Amino acid sequence: MPPAHNYIGGVIAATHAPRIDVLNPATGEVIGDIPRSGKGEVDSAVQAARAAFDEPAWRDMAPAARERLLHRFADLLEADAQGMARLESLDSGKPIAFTSTIDVPYAVAWLRYYAGWPTKLAGKAQAPAIHGPSFHAYTLREPVGVVGLIVPWNYPLILAVWKLAPALAAGCTVVLKPAQNTPYSALRLAHLAREAGFPPGVFNVVLGDGGTGQALVEHPGVAKLSFTGSTRVGKQILASVASDLKRVTLELGGKSPTIILPDADMHSAIPGAAQSVFVHAGQICFAGTRLFAPRKQFQQVLDGIAGVAATFGVGDPLDPATLLGPLISQAQLDSVLARIDASVKAGATLFCGGRQVPRAGYYVEPTILVTEDRANPGFREEFFGPVLVATPYDDLEQVVAMANDSDYGLAAHVHTRDLATAHQLARKLQAGTVWINTQLAPDPAMPFGGFKQSGWGRENGEDVFDHYLETKSVIARIG
Repeated sequence: MPPAHNYIGGVIAATHAPRIDVLNPATGEVIGDIPRSGKGEVDSAVQAARAAFDEPAWRDMAPAARERLLHRFADLLEADAQGMARLESLDSGKPIAFTSTIDVPYAVAWLRYYAGWPTKLAGKAQAPAIHGPSFHAYTLREPVGVVGLIVPWNYPLILAVWKLAPALAAGCTVVLKPAQNTPYSALRLAHLAREAGFPPGVFNVVLGDGGTGQALVEHPGVAKLSFTGSTRVGKQILASVASDLKRVTLELGGKSPTIILPDADMHSAIPGAAQSVFVHAGQICFAGTRLFAPRKQFQQVLDGIAGVAATFGVGDPLDPATLLGPLISQAQLDSVLARIDASVKAGATLFCGGRQVPRAGYYVEPTILVTEDRANPGFREEFFGPVLVATPYDDLEQVVAMANDSDYGLAAHVHTRDLATAHQLARKLQAGTVWINTQLAPDPAMPFGGFKQSGWGRENGEDVFDHYLETKSVIARIG
Protein backbone atom coordinates (compact mmCIF):
# COMPACT_ATOMS: atom_id res chain seq x y z
CA MET A 1 0.00 0.00 0.00
CA PRO A 2 1.33 3.52 -0.74
CA PRO A 3 1.90 5.86 2.23
CA ALA A 4 -1.44 7.20 3.48
CA HIS A 5 -2.16 10.86 4.18
CA ASN A 6 -4.90 12.88 5.83
CA TYR A 7 -7.82 14.05 3.73
CA ILE A 8 -8.71 17.62 4.66
CA GLY A 9 -10.82 20.20 2.87
CA GLY A 10 -11.34 17.99 -0.17
CA VAL A 11 -7.64 17.34 -0.85
CA ILE A 12 -4.90 14.95 0.27
CA ALA A 13 -3.04 16.75 3.04
CA ALA A 14 0.55 15.63 3.52
CA THR A 15 2.23 16.26 6.86
CA HIS A 16 5.67 15.93 8.42
CA ALA A 17 4.22 14.09 11.43
CA PRO A 18 5.95 10.84 12.44
CA ARG A 19 4.69 7.71 10.68
CA ILE A 20 3.00 4.61 12.13
CA ASP A 21 3.29 1.21 10.46
CA VAL A 22 0.08 -0.59 9.43
CA LEU A 23 0.31 -4.38 9.65
CA ASN A 24 -1.54 -7.17 7.90
CA PRO A 25 -2.94 -9.18 10.85
CA ALA A 26 -2.96 -12.37 8.76
CA THR A 27 0.82 -12.27 8.36
CA GLY A 28 2.19 -9.66 10.75
CA GLU A 29 3.87 -7.93 7.80
CA VAL A 30 3.93 -4.18 7.26
CA ILE A 31 1.57 -3.17 4.44
CA GLY A 32 1.78 0.62 4.74
CA ASP A 33 2.06 3.55 7.09
CA ILE A 34 0.05 6.56 8.26
CA PRO A 35 0.90 9.85 9.96
CA ARG A 36 0.65 10.18 13.72
CA SER A 37 -1.34 13.38 13.36
CA GLY A 38 -1.13 15.88 16.19
CA LYS A 39 -3.08 18.90 17.32
CA GLY A 40 -2.07 20.92 14.27
CA GLU A 41 -3.42 18.41 11.78
CA VAL A 42 -6.59 17.91 13.82
CA ASP A 43 -7.10 21.66 13.99
CA SER A 44 -6.75 21.93 10.20
CA ALA A 45 -9.40 19.24 9.74
CA VAL A 46 -11.81 20.85 12.21
CA GLN A 47 -11.29 24.28 10.65
CA ALA A 48 -11.99 22.85 7.20
CA ALA A 49 -15.15 21.20 8.51
CA ARG A 50 -16.29 24.44 10.15
CA ALA A 51 -15.65 26.46 7.01
CA ALA A 52 -17.67 23.96 4.97
CA PHE A 53 -20.48 24.06 7.54
CA ASP A 54 -20.72 27.84 7.16
CA GLU A 55 -20.55 27.84 3.37
CA PRO A 56 -23.90 28.29 1.57
CA ALA A 57 -23.00 25.36 -0.72
CA TRP A 58 -23.63 23.02 2.21
CA ARG A 59 -25.47 25.15 4.79
CA ASP A 60 -28.23 26.18 2.37
CA MET A 61 -28.36 22.98 0.34
CA ALA A 62 -31.94 21.79 -0.09
CA PRO A 63 -32.72 18.57 1.82
CA ALA A 64 -33.60 16.84 -1.47
CA ALA A 65 -30.14 17.69 -2.77
CA ARG A 66 -28.49 16.11 0.29
CA GLU A 67 -30.66 13.09 -0.34
CA ARG A 68 -29.36 12.81 -3.91
CA LEU A 69 -25.76 13.13 -2.73
CA LEU A 70 -26.19 10.30 -0.25
CA HIS A 71 -27.77 8.07 -2.90
CA ARG A 72 -24.90 8.86 -5.27
CA PHE A 73 -22.46 8.04 -2.48
CA ALA A 74 -24.19 4.67 -2.00
CA ASP A 75 -24.11 4.00 -5.74
CA LEU A 76 -20.37 4.61 -5.88
CA LEU A 77 -19.70 2.41 -2.87
CA GLU A 78 -21.81 -0.35 -4.36
CA ALA A 79 -19.91 -0.09 -7.65
CA ASP A 80 -16.65 -0.33 -5.70
CA ALA A 81 -17.87 -3.28 -3.63
CA GLN A 82 -15.27 -5.80 -4.75
CA GLY A 83 -12.32 -3.49 -4.17
CA MET A 84 -13.66 -2.22 -0.84
CA ALA A 85 -14.31 -5.76 0.44
CA ARG A 86 -10.76 -6.78 -0.44
CA LEU A 87 -9.35 -3.66 1.19
CA GLU A 88 -11.34 -4.26 4.36
CA SER A 89 -10.14 -7.87 4.56
CA LEU A 90 -6.51 -6.92 4.00
CA ASP A 91 -6.75 -4.14 6.57
CA SER A 92 -8.69 -5.82 9.38
CA GLY A 93 -8.07 -9.54 8.80
CA LYS A 94 -11.79 -10.19 8.45
CA PRO A 95 -12.50 -12.99 5.93
CA ILE A 96 -13.62 -11.74 2.55
CA ALA A 97 -16.50 -14.20 2.86
CA PHE A 98 -17.93 -11.68 5.34
CA THR A 99 -16.65 -8.33 4.04
CA SER A 100 -18.15 -9.03 0.61
CA THR A 101 -21.53 -10.26 1.93
CA ILE A 102 -21.96 -8.22 5.13
CA ASP A 103 -19.64 -5.24 5.54
CA VAL A 104 -19.93 -3.59 2.15
CA PRO A 105 -23.62 -4.43 1.51
CA TYR A 106 -24.53 -3.22 5.01
CA ALA A 107 -22.63 0.03 4.48
CA VAL A 108 -24.50 0.60 1.23
CA ALA A 109 -27.83 -0.19 2.93
CA TRP A 110 -27.11 2.30 5.74
CA LEU A 111 -26.31 5.05 3.24
CA ARG A 112 -29.52 4.37 1.34
CA TYR A 113 -31.59 4.31 4.52
CA TYR A 114 -30.26 7.68 5.68
CA ALA A 115 -30.56 9.14 2.20
CA GLY A 116 -34.30 9.10 2.84
CA TRP A 117 -34.10 11.25 5.97
CA PRO A 118 -33.02 14.79 4.96
CA THR A 119 -36.50 15.65 3.68
CA LYS A 120 -38.11 14.28 6.87
CA LEU A 121 -36.11 16.24 9.45
CA ALA A 122 -38.44 19.09 10.26
CA GLY A 123 -39.73 21.01 13.23
CA LYS A 124 -43.40 21.37 14.02
CA ALA A 125 -46.01 23.96 14.87
CA GLN A 126 -46.83 23.93 18.56
CA ALA A 127 -49.78 25.52 20.33
CA PRO A 128 -48.44 27.46 23.35
CA ALA A 129 -49.65 26.10 26.68
CA ILE A 130 -50.22 29.37 28.54
CA HIS A 131 -50.25 32.00 25.79
CA GLY A 132 -53.38 32.73 23.83
CA PRO A 133 -54.17 32.99 20.09
CA SER A 134 -52.13 36.17 19.79
CA PHE A 135 -48.99 33.97 19.86
CA HIS A 136 -47.60 31.68 17.17
CA ALA A 137 -44.99 29.03 18.11
CA TYR A 138 -42.97 26.42 16.24
CA THR A 139 -39.73 24.46 16.47
CA LEU A 140 -36.75 24.18 14.12
CA ARG A 141 -34.32 21.26 13.81
CA GLU A 142 -30.82 22.49 12.99
CA PRO A 143 -27.52 20.59 12.59
CA VAL A 144 -25.22 20.84 15.60
CA GLY A 145 -22.15 21.77 13.52
CA VAL A 146 -18.83 19.92 13.27
CA VAL A 147 -18.91 16.35 14.58
CA GLY A 148 -15.95 14.15 15.43
CA LEU A 149 -16.36 10.47 14.56
CA ILE A 150 -13.96 7.96 16.14
CA VAL A 151 -14.31 4.37 14.94
CA PRO A 152 -12.58 1.13 16.02
CA TRP A 153 -10.70 -1.48 14.06
CA ASN A 154 -13.18 -4.35 14.18
CA TYR A 155 -15.74 -2.91 11.72
CA PRO A 156 -13.96 0.11 10.24
CA LEU A 157 -16.22 0.51 7.19
CA ILE A 158 -19.63 -0.27 8.68
CA LEU A 159 -19.12 1.76 11.84
CA ALA A 160 -17.77 4.72 9.90
CA VAL A 161 -20.94 4.70 7.78
CA TRP A 162 -23.16 4.17 10.86
CA LYS A 163 -21.90 7.53 12.09
CA LEU A 164 -21.20 9.32 8.83
CA ALA A 165 -24.56 8.72 7.12
CA PRO A 166 -26.86 10.29 9.78
CA ALA A 167 -24.40 13.14 10.39
CA LEU A 168 -24.43 14.08 6.71
CA ALA A 169 -28.19 13.56 6.43
CA ALA A 170 -28.64 16.02 9.31
CA GLY A 171 -26.48 18.62 7.57
CA CYS A 172 -23.43 18.39 9.84
CA THR A 173 -19.83 18.32 8.65
CA VAL A 174 -17.49 15.64 9.93
CA VAL A 175 -13.94 14.78 10.91
CA LEU A 176 -13.50 11.01 10.88
CA LYS A 177 -10.65 9.44 12.81
CA PRO A 178 -10.28 5.72 11.98
CA ALA A 179 -8.30 3.28 14.11
CA GLN A 180 -4.58 3.29 13.42
CA ASN A 181 -4.73 -0.43 12.54
CA THR A 182 -7.42 0.00 9.87
CA PRO A 183 -7.20 3.37 8.08
CA TYR A 184 -7.72 2.47 4.44
CA SER A 185 -11.49 2.07 4.06
CA ALA A 186 -12.00 5.52 5.65
CA LEU A 187 -9.73 7.10 3.06
CA ARG A 188 -11.49 5.33 0.23
CA LEU A 189 -14.84 6.52 1.59
CA ALA A 190 -13.56 10.09 1.56
CA HIS A 191 -12.57 9.84 -2.10
CA LEU A 192 -15.94 8.32 -3.00
CA ALA A 193 -17.67 11.18 -1.18
CA ARG A 194 -15.69 13.69 -3.23
CA GLU A 195 -16.65 11.85 -6.41
CA ALA A 196 -20.29 11.86 -5.29
CA GLY A 197 -20.19 15.67 -5.14
CA PHE A 198 -20.02 16.55 -1.44
CA PRO A 199 -18.52 20.04 -1.08
CA PRO A 200 -14.87 20.20 0.07
CA GLY A 201 -14.52 20.08 3.83
CA VAL A 202 -17.84 18.36 4.51
CA PHE A 203 -16.05 15.01 5.02
CA ASN A 204 -12.50 15.02 6.41
CA VAL A 205 -10.29 12.15 7.55
CA VAL A 206 -7.45 12.57 10.04
CA LEU A 207 -5.14 9.62 10.69
CA GLY A 208 -3.19 8.68 13.77
CA ASP A 209 -3.21 6.96 17.14
CA GLY A 210 -4.95 7.51 20.46
CA GLY A 211 -3.26 10.87 20.86
CA THR A 212 -4.84 11.99 17.59
CA GLY A 213 -8.23 10.91 18.84
CA GLN A 214 -7.69 12.77 22.10
CA ALA A 215 -6.85 15.94 20.19
CA LEU A 216 -10.14 15.59 18.31
CA VAL A 217 -12.02 15.00 21.57
CA GLU A 218 -10.52 18.12 23.15
CA HIS A 219 -10.87 20.45 20.17
CA PRO A 220 -13.23 23.33 21.05
CA GLY A 221 -14.52 23.51 17.47
CA VAL A 222 -16.10 20.05 17.69
CA ALA A 223 -19.74 20.26 18.76
CA LYS A 224 -20.48 16.57 19.05
CA LEU A 225 -18.47 13.33 19.34
CA SER A 226 -19.52 9.82 18.40
CA PHE A 227 -17.16 7.13 19.68
CA THR A 228 -17.22 3.36 19.36
CA GLY A 229 -14.60 1.46 21.34
CA SER A 230 -13.70 0.21 24.78
CA THR A 231 -15.49 1.20 27.96
CA ARG A 232 -12.18 2.34 29.43
CA VAL A 233 -11.57 4.86 26.64
CA GLY A 234 -15.23 5.91 26.69
CA LYS A 235 -14.85 6.93 30.33
CA GLN A 236 -11.72 8.90 29.46
CA ILE A 237 -13.64 10.75 26.75
CA LEU A 238 -16.41 11.66 29.20
CA ALA A 239 -13.85 13.13 31.57
CA SER A 240 -12.24 15.09 28.72
CA VAL A 241 -15.45 16.71 27.46
CA ALA A 242 -16.76 17.71 30.88
CA SER A 243 -15.19 21.16 30.64
CA ASP A 244 -17.00 22.20 27.45
CA LEU A 245 -20.06 19.90 27.62
CA LYS A 246 -19.76 18.45 24.13
CA ARG A 247 -22.56 16.20 23.03
CA VAL A 248 -21.30 12.61 23.25
CA THR A 249 -22.53 9.27 21.93
CA LEU A 250 -20.65 6.23 23.25
CA GLU A 251 -21.04 2.68 21.96
CA LEU A 252 -18.78 0.65 24.23
CA GLY A 253 -18.04 -2.89 25.38
CA GLY A 254 -20.24 -5.90 25.82
CA LYS A 255 -20.46 -9.34 27.38
CA SER A 256 -23.68 -10.37 25.70
CA PRO A 257 -25.60 -13.51 26.70
CA THR A 258 -26.99 -16.17 24.41
CA ILE A 259 -29.86 -18.00 26.10
CA ILE A 260 -31.01 -21.33 24.68
CA LEU A 261 -34.34 -22.43 26.15
CA PRO A 262 -35.24 -26.13 26.49
CA ASP A 263 -37.74 -26.03 23.61
CA ALA A 264 -35.37 -24.30 21.16
CA ASP A 265 -34.81 -25.71 17.69
CA MET A 266 -31.29 -26.99 18.28
CA HIS A 267 -30.66 -27.28 14.54
CA SER A 268 -30.67 -23.48 14.36
CA ALA A 269 -29.85 -22.47 17.95
CA ILE A 270 -26.54 -24.33 18.12
CA PRO A 271 -25.03 -22.97 14.89
CA GLY A 272 -26.50 -19.57 15.75
CA ALA A 273 -24.76 -19.57 19.12
CA ALA A 274 -21.48 -20.56 17.45
CA GLN A 275 -21.76 -17.88 14.79
CA SER A 276 -22.59 -15.18 17.33
CA VAL A 277 -19.22 -15.62 19.03
CA PHE A 278 -16.81 -17.01 16.43
CA VAL A 279 -17.61 -14.77 13.43
CA HIS A 280 -14.76 -12.28 12.92
CA ALA A 281 -12.83 -14.22 15.57
CA GLY A 282 -15.14 -12.84 18.25
CA GLN A 283 -14.03 -9.25 17.67
CA ILE A 284 -17.58 -7.90 17.84
CA CYS A 285 -18.82 -5.73 20.68
CA PHE A 286 -22.24 -7.42 20.71
CA ALA A 287 -20.96 -10.99 20.21
CA GLY A 288 -22.78 -13.66 22.21
CA THR A 289 -19.81 -14.44 24.44
CA ARG A 290 -21.76 -15.89 27.39
CA LEU A 291 -23.83 -19.01 26.70
CA PHE A 292 -26.62 -20.23 28.98
CA ALA A 293 -28.09 -23.64 28.15
CA PRO A 294 -30.43 -25.94 30.12
CA ARG A 295 -28.48 -28.28 32.39
CA LYS A 296 -30.09 -31.40 30.89
CA GLN A 297 -29.12 -30.32 27.36
CA PHE A 298 -25.85 -28.64 28.27
CA GLN A 299 -23.52 -31.34 26.96
CA GLN A 300 -25.47 -31.59 23.70
CA VAL A 301 -25.18 -27.86 23.17
CA LEU A 302 -21.45 -27.77 23.98
CA ASP A 303 -20.69 -30.68 21.66
CA GLY A 304 -22.75 -29.07 18.91
CA ILE A 305 -21.08 -25.67 19.18
CA ALA A 306 -17.63 -27.24 19.24
CA GLY A 307 -18.57 -29.22 16.13
CA VAL A 308 -19.67 -26.08 14.31
CA ALA A 309 -16.50 -24.26 15.36
CA ALA A 310 -14.40 -27.09 13.94
CA THR A 311 -15.87 -26.38 10.51
CA PHE A 312 -14.67 -22.76 10.55
CA GLY A 313 -11.84 -22.84 8.06
CA VAL A 314 -8.76 -21.00 9.37
CA GLY A 315 -6.65 -19.30 6.76
CA ASP A 316 -5.94 -16.32 4.55
CA PRO A 317 -8.76 -13.75 4.91
CA LEU A 318 -8.65 -13.19 1.14
CA ASP A 319 -9.49 -16.87 0.54
CA PRO A 320 -13.30 -17.21 0.15
CA ALA A 321 -13.15 -20.53 2.04
CA THR A 322 -11.77 -18.90 5.21
CA LEU A 323 -14.31 -18.35 7.99
CA LEU A 324 -11.96 -17.71 10.93
CA GLY A 325 -9.50 -14.91 10.42
CA PRO A 326 -6.87 -13.48 12.74
CA LEU A 327 -7.11 -11.13 15.68
CA ILE A 328 -6.11 -7.59 14.81
CA SER A 329 -2.68 -7.47 16.45
CA GLN A 330 -0.06 -9.18 18.58
CA ALA A 331 -1.27 -7.15 21.55
CA GLN A 332 -4.83 -8.42 21.09
CA LEU A 333 -3.58 -11.99 20.68
CA ASP A 334 -1.58 -11.74 23.91
CA SER A 335 -4.56 -10.22 25.73
CA VAL A 336 -6.99 -12.98 24.67
CA LEU A 337 -4.58 -15.81 25.55
CA ALA A 338 -3.83 -14.20 28.93
CA ARG A 339 -7.55 -13.91 29.73
CA ILE A 340 -8.12 -17.55 28.79
CA ASP A 341 -5.25 -18.57 31.07
CA ALA A 342 -6.54 -16.40 33.93
CA SER A 343 -10.03 -17.90 33.62
CA VAL A 344 -8.69 -21.46 33.74
CA LYS A 345 -6.47 -20.66 36.72
CA ALA A 346 -9.55 -19.22 38.45
CA GLY A 347 -11.41 -22.51 38.02
CA ALA A 348 -13.00 -22.50 34.55
CA THR A 349 -12.79 -25.73 32.54
CA LEU A 350 -11.24 -25.53 29.07
CA PHE A 351 -13.67 -27.50 26.91
CA CYS A 352 -11.90 -26.90 23.59
CA GLY A 353 -9.41 -24.59 21.92
CA GLY A 354 -7.47 -22.11 24.00
CA ARG A 355 -4.28 -21.95 21.96
CA GLN A 356 -2.68 -19.87 19.27
CA VAL A 357 -2.99 -21.40 15.81
CA PRO A 358 0.52 -22.41 14.65
CA ARG A 359 0.82 -20.22 11.58
CA ALA A 360 1.88 -16.70 10.68
CA GLY A 361 -0.43 -13.97 11.90
CA TYR A 362 -2.50 -13.52 15.05
CA TYR A 363 -4.84 -16.52 15.06
CA VAL A 364 -6.51 -18.12 18.09
CA GLU A 365 -8.48 -21.36 18.07
CA PRO A 366 -12.23 -21.16 18.70
CA THR A 367 -12.39 -21.65 22.46
CA ILE A 368 -15.08 -22.77 24.90
CA LEU A 369 -14.70 -22.30 28.66
CA VAL A 370 -17.18 -23.73 31.17
CA THR A 371 -17.87 -22.17 34.56
CA GLU A 372 -20.72 -21.64 37.01
CA ASP A 373 -18.69 -19.13 39.01
CA ARG A 374 -20.00 -15.65 38.26
CA ALA A 375 -16.82 -14.14 39.70
CA ASN A 376 -14.64 -15.98 37.17
CA PRO A 377 -12.86 -13.59 34.75
CA GLY A 378 -14.29 -15.54 31.84
CA PHE A 379 -17.83 -14.81 33.01
CA ARG A 380 -17.23 -11.13 33.69
CA GLU A 381 -14.59 -9.75 31.32
CA GLU A 382 -14.82 -8.87 27.64
CA PHE A 383 -12.17 -10.91 25.76
CA PHE A 384 -12.79 -9.57 22.25
CA GLY A 385 -11.67 -12.86 20.79
CA PRO A 386 -13.15 -16.23 19.72
CA VAL A 387 -13.94 -17.31 23.29
CA LEU A 388 -17.31 -18.58 24.51
CA VAL A 389 -17.97 -18.95 28.24
CA ALA A 390 -20.73 -21.52 28.86
CA THR A 391 -22.86 -21.93 31.98
CA PRO A 392 -25.74 -24.38 32.65
CA TYR A 393 -28.97 -23.20 34.24
CA ASP A 394 -31.98 -24.82 35.89
CA ASP A 395 -34.88 -22.39 35.45
CA LEU A 396 -35.85 -19.09 33.79
CA GLU A 397 -35.54 -16.99 36.93
CA GLN A 398 -31.98 -18.20 37.41
CA VAL A 399 -30.92 -17.61 33.80
CA VAL A 400 -32.31 -14.06 33.75
CA ALA A 401 -30.40 -13.26 36.94
CA MET A 402 -27.18 -14.68 35.49
CA ALA A 403 -27.63 -12.97 32.14
CA ASN A 404 -28.15 -9.60 33.84
CA ASP A 405 -25.22 -10.10 36.21
CA SER A 406 -22.81 -8.02 34.15
CA ASP A 407 -21.40 -4.52 34.02
CA TYR A 408 -22.43 -4.50 30.36
CA GLY A 409 -25.80 -4.45 28.63
CA LEU A 410 -25.29 -4.15 24.90
CA ALA A 411 -27.18 -7.11 23.41
CA ALA A 412 -28.74 -10.48 24.14
CA HIS A 413 -29.81 -13.50 22.08
CA VAL A 414 -32.74 -15.78 22.89
CA HIS A 415 -33.50 -19.08 21.14
CA THR A 416 -36.93 -20.64 21.70
CA ARG A 417 -40.03 -21.85 19.88
CA ASP A 418 -42.22 -20.18 22.53
CA LEU A 419 -42.51 -16.58 21.35
CA ALA A 420 -44.56 -15.53 24.37
CA THR A 421 -41.70 -16.56 26.65
CA ALA A 422 -39.21 -14.90 24.29
CA HIS A 423 -40.99 -11.57 24.52
CA GLN A 424 -41.28 -11.88 28.30
CA LEU A 425 -37.53 -12.46 28.48
CA ALA A 426 -36.91 -9.49 26.19
CA ARG A 427 -38.59 -7.26 28.79
CA LYS A 428 -36.48 -8.67 31.62
CA LEU A 429 -33.06 -8.67 29.97
CA GLN A 430 -30.93 -5.58 30.59
CA ALA A 431 -29.73 -5.08 27.04
CA GLY A 432 -30.11 -2.42 24.38
CA THR A 433 -30.96 -5.01 21.72
CA VAL A 434 -32.54 -8.46 22.12
CA TRP A 435 -32.42 -10.80 19.13
CA ILE A 436 -34.90 -13.69 19.10
CA ASN A 437 -34.03 -16.79 17.04
CA THR A 438 -31.37 -14.83 15.18
CA GLN A 439 -28.01 -13.25 15.96
CA LEU A 440 -25.78 -10.34 15.00
CA ALA A 441 -28.56 -8.73 12.97
CA PRO A 442 -28.57 -4.94 13.37
CA ASP A 443 -30.84 -2.89 11.14
CA PRO A 444 -30.50 0.77 10.10
CA ALA A 445 -34.08 1.51 11.16
CA MET A 446 -33.59 0.13 14.68
CA PRO A 447 -31.82 2.08 17.46
CA PHE A 448 -28.63 0.43 18.69
CA GLY A 449 -26.79 1.08 21.94
CA GLY A 450 -26.25 -0.25 25.42
CA PHE A 451 -27.43 -0.28 28.99
CA LYS A 452 -25.05 0.19 31.93
CA GLN A 453 -21.37 0.46 30.93
CA SER A 454 -22.08 -0.45 27.31
CA GLY A 455 -22.61 3.16 26.40
CA TRP A 456 -24.57 6.38 26.17
CA GLY A 457 -27.10 7.24 23.49
CA ARG A 458 -28.18 5.34 20.42
CA GLU A 459 -26.88 4.82 16.92
CA ASN A 460 -29.19 4.11 13.97
CA GLY A 461 -32.89 4.63 13.45
CA GLU A 462 -34.63 7.95 13.93
CA ASP A 463 -33.30 8.23 17.49
CA VAL A 464 -29.78 8.98 16.25
CA PHE A 465 -30.83 12.42 15.00
CA ASP A 466 -31.36 13.59 18.57
CA HIS A 467 -27.55 13.67 18.74
CA TYR A 468 -26.92 15.48 15.44
CA LEU A 469 -29.69 18.10 15.55
CA GLU A 470 -30.45 21.00 17.88
CA THR A 471 -34.09 21.86 18.58
CA LYS A 472 -34.85 25.57 18.55
CA SER A 473 -38.13 27.01 19.82
CA VAL A 474 -39.56 30.13 18.13
CA ILE A 475 -42.34 32.03 19.90
CA ALA A 476 -43.84 35.14 18.27
CA ARG A 477 -46.57 37.59 19.29
CA ILE A 478 -48.75 38.08 16.24
CA GLY A 479 -51.61 40.06 17.65
